Amino acid sequence: MKKKICISLMAAFAVLFTVSVFFLISNKVDEKAQAEKYESIAEQVAQADETREPIQYDMEKAILSDYTELYLQNSDMVGWISVADTNINYPVMQSKDEPNFYLKHGFDKSYSNYGCPYIQENCDVKSPSDNLIIYGHHMRNGTMFSDLTKYEDKSFWKSHKTVSFNALTDKQEYEVIAVFKTVAYNQEAFRYYDFVNADTAEDFDSYIAKCKELALFDTGVSAEYGDKLITLSTCEYSRNNGRLVVVAKLLSGQLDASESP
Repeated sequence: MKKKICISLMAAFAVLFTVSVFFLISNKVDEKAQAEKYESIAEQVAQADETREPIQYDMEKAILSDYTELYLQNSDMVGWISVADTNINYPVMQSKDEPNFYLKHGFDKSYSNYGCPYIQENCDVKSPSDNLIIYGHHMRNGTMFSDLTKYEDKSFWKSHKTVSFNALTDKQEYEVIAVFKTVAYNQEAFRYYDFVNADTAEDFDSYIAKCKELALFDTGVSAEYGDKLITLSTCEYSRNNGRLVVVAKLLSGQLDASESP
């Protein structure tokens, strides 16, 4: 009887070990595949054909040559996010009909745990909204938005005070206002993702004040009603449903330039 139990336990452990190895190998294969895909995408941007006939995006503007080929591959693309000296250098997507589609799908729309950075469905990149909320996974291998955690260190912020978020038609720089941690899906926590457009100056000021209140350090930078913001969000693993958030404002003068025909 004991022998049968031992054999059964050994068989169970063997199955468990085999399954664990399978998932480990699968994760490594997926990790390599995703890295290669996004490296290829970044190369397409870096080697864009500037002589190519521009594609009109709306009545006034054409898509930048950097992003023309990618937009033709997937019209859900709405911009490009990058932060110097980090792995953050990705296309940004938006799927209004399936809000969280890119949480588990890559740029090519294939299923992937890595997903692709994406903008909240009720944000408008073209107008734009007062606040563009961009989500990205915090992957253990340092990809996607993992490097946002570098902003927890004030010394990193001091040498990386701006974030690039280019819409399809305009290249733009945003200045970091605040870096903070909070918890998602908690009525008592700061629901930063609820703020997209301010009905009044008081609404805008209240959002900025809360960001500054929770900030890990003082940047000395603020914003006022009429400024345009981006809010970058990723998971933060010190607590359940934790989030690390970086809020930045569009640098003065760029909005006027982007609205010019």
